[in-house]
Amino acid sequence: MRPSRSVLALALVLGATAAGAPSFAAGPPHASTQTQPAEDALTPAERMATRFPQKVRVGDLVGLPLLDFDDRTLGFVTEVARTPEGGIVLVVPVGGWFGRGGRPVPVPIETVAILGRQIALLDIPRDDLPKLAAWTPGAGQSVPADDIIRIAITRR
Repeated sequence: MRPSRSVLALALVLGATAAGAPSFAAGPPHASTQTQPAEDALTPAERMATRFPQKVRVGDLVGLPLLDFDDRTLGFVTEVARTPEGGIVLVVPVGGWFGRGGRPVPVPIETVAILGRQIALLDIPRDDLPKLAAWTPGAGQSVPADDIIRIAITRR
């Protein structure tokens, strides 16, 4: 007795799935938690350079939400400042209700990327954000709203 063509085709498909071909029943992997940055020898500035930094007006960043990897709002940018060392930080209050209020912390520009009209936190885990030192107005100089800086871009 010879097997029919449909039985042979089914056996071929099942054999290919068992042999390591992708299974569509499992679906694509989900990005439900923030991943840690790859352990590499890159500094934050070098990592930012690989993310195609683009020019942006400082005034356009103020008021944008800072999101974690799960698109939860951590806070809103209240100020862009320059540290005494020459670095640029986004001042974001964290620990408040619904992204408002809370203790202002400086988030280095090298650890974030712009995502449309939002800012994505890439290189700092969500749980470590409240552990950053508090930002005091005298700790740096506020960058004027008309100045142009560079920020990395990303997509999801």
